[in-house]
Order: sequence, then structure tokens, then C-alpha cells
Amino acid sequence: MSILNGKNVLLGVTGGIAAYKTASLVRLFVKSGANIKVVMTPAAKEFVTPLTLSTLSKNPVHSTFTNEEDDNAIWNNHVDLGLWADVFIVAPATANTLSKMMNGASDNLLLATYLSAKCPVYFAPAMDLDMYKHPASLESFEKLQSFGNIMIPAGSGELASGLVGGGRMAEPEDIVSFIEQDILGKLPLRGKKILITAGPTYEAIDPVRFIGNHSSGKMGFEIAKASANLGAEVVLISGPTHQKVSHSLINVVPVVSAADMYNAVHEHFNTVDVAVLSAAVADFTPKEVSNQKIKKKSDTLTLELGRTKDILASLGDIKTSQYLVGFALETNNELENAKGKLKRKNLNLIVLNSLNDKGAGFKGDTNKVTFIDDAGNITENSLKSKADVAIDLLNKIIENIHA
Repeated sequence: MSILNGKNVLLGVTGGIAAYKTASLVRLFVKSGANIKVVMTPAAKEFVTPLTLSTLSKNPVHSTFTNEEDDNAIWNNHVDLGLWADVFIVAPATANTLSKMMNGASDNLLLATYLSAKCPVYFAPAMDLDMYKHPASLESFEKLQSFGNIMIPAGSGELASGLVGGGRMAEPEDIVSFIEQDILGKLPLRGKKILITAGPTYEAIDPVRFIGNHSSGKMGFEIAKASANLGAEVVLISGPTHQKVSHSLINVVPVVSAADMYNAVHEHFNTVDVAVLSAAVADFTPKEVSNQKIKKKSDTLTLELGRTKDILASLGDIKTSQYLVGFALETNNELENAKGKLKRKNLNLIVLNSLNDKGAGFKGDTNKVTFIDDAGNITENSLKSKADVAIDLLNKIIENIHA
């Protein structure tokens, strides 16, 4: 899954021959999972039609402040467009538009939107060789980058004039790749590898029965998705669950039992920077497992259970530089029990949630947690979606590992 998945991408199209490439560019953004809107200069419509880009983007295309053919036209709000965007790309960016962007001109909707944008702005120059090398264009490139805008360098090749050289707009595939890599490179967990456990474990009694728990795996999967969206490479070790995730940075390792999870965690732990153990691992497992289905011969069934290996404690014993996070689901003396677990298992951070808090715990989409770190800091959080809890947790981890 692309890092652009779910992001709001605003494409600004200006009046250059390279505008014909924007149809392919829009398709690539749609394929990446982005929500795409297009704003054009009036001159751009001479090279590619709004109908084409509207059809491909599945959104209306705007090129004027109002619809001039409608007597009751509604204002196309450039401020709203600028605030909507997570990413704004001007491609092709002609010499004329770049000069106006540099000087703060706003004589069309695209330029007014540019001046309102709060998100990262990329521009992909497209012009003939002599224009590309002209001191005025070079000044535009330099000045816009000093504003924090990001230039997608033009390529070399045959130009509309017949000349061969620099000034050819980057190809659509290269533009999307450039933006993806630029976003990834600036993410706070870029270059970090995180191990996450999720879901329940199933401890077999016989070939058809098991001892399990009500964990859905939602919390762990949300942490995995948020970690990948922040640039981390993720190893997600999951017990049996209906949760699904598809992301190029997430490697899902399915397991069933506590022993399976123990082995998988230890296989990967030495390669990671952070480990977040959110799985609900069984504390006990049957000492003997029948190789055939146990028949109902009496009114009672006695099982002898033995302790499973404590995965979290075992990692606390061997960790070197890893930042280790555990979870504590408590029903009484919550804070003291969590503090004891933090110290006893040599954790850097523990996430406490109580079954006494409405909306917290297994299966639901919300959770209410308290963070306790090894420096004694306690951070209580309100009831939030598990997706938001995951982001809060990762912000806490980032804060501590970068301290």
C-alpha cells in the first residue's frame, strides 16, 4: 500500500504542453489510494480538458473562482481547497506560473489556492531548454525552495521545440515515486524496525477444541498500521484473528499458540528497534493435548494446565538497545499492578487499560489507556478510537526514543 493511501492530493495543472501527461498522473494517484482533486489555470484547458481529469479523479475540476456559465454560481473556495489538501503538486509548472508563485500573484484560482495551502507543496517544472536555464527561472526555483516548496527536477529529452535537453517535466511515475520517497524520508520512524504482537493465542485441548480469549487483535493491528504510516518497517506477529492489513512496510507473521508466538518473537527481536507486545497471550496451556477428539463420557472434564513462557519477561531479560512496550489489562489495583509489571519485566513503557472503564478492553473500536514509563511519568488519556490510541502510543515512543 502506498504512503499516499487515504491522503488528500491536490493537483494544480498549468498551461504547458506537458499537461497532456496529467491524465496519467491522476490515474497513478487514484491507484495509490489517494483522494485526488484537480485545479487548473484557464490556459491549461487548452491542453487537457477538465472533463478528462474530472472523470479520472472522480471529482469536479475547478479552473475559475465561479462557474461563469451559471447565473447563480457558487464561489469555488480556494481557502477550503488549500486546507483540504495533505499534498499539493503543481505539474506541469510553467515558467509563467512559477514566477507568479514566487511573487505572490493570485490572478487565477490555482495561484490563490497555492497561497492558501498549509501542506507540503511540490512543483514539477516544464519548459523549453533556454527557458529552463534562464536566470529568471533559476531564481524562481531557488526562491520557491526557500519558501519550503519542493522541486521535482525536470528530466532531459526531446522538447516540444525540437531541442534536446533539460526542462522536460518528470514522468508521472517519477513524480509519484519522488513524492512517496520524500514523504517517507521525513517520517519520524523512517529507518526504524518495530515488532508488534496482536490478537489472542489458542491453546489446543484436542484437534477441535482450544482455550482462548476474547481479544480481537484490533489494537495491535492499529498500532501496526500507524507505525507503517510513520515510516517504520513492521513485523506483525498475530494470533488467530479476522483483522486484515495490506501495507508494503508490514510483514504479517501468523501464529496460533503461546509457544508459536514465543518462538516467532524471539526469532525477530534481535533485529528490531522497538517491540510492542499488545497480544493477549494465554498464561496457561494444557499439559497434554489429545491427538483425537475427546468424547463426552461424563458430566465433567478435568484439564491439567501448565504455565506458558512469559514472552514479555523473556524479552526484558535479553533486551539491549530495544525500546520495550507491554500492555496491562487490569480489573483492580490497576495502577499499582501496572507499575509492578513495568519494573518486574524490565519494560520501558507500559500501556494500562482497565476493564472497569466503559468502552475499553476487547473487541470494541475504542480504548481508554494510561501510559506509564520507566522514569515514573504517568499520562492518562481519554476514551478514544483504537486508531487514535495507536497514534498517541507511537508519539510517546517517538518522544522517548528521540529524547
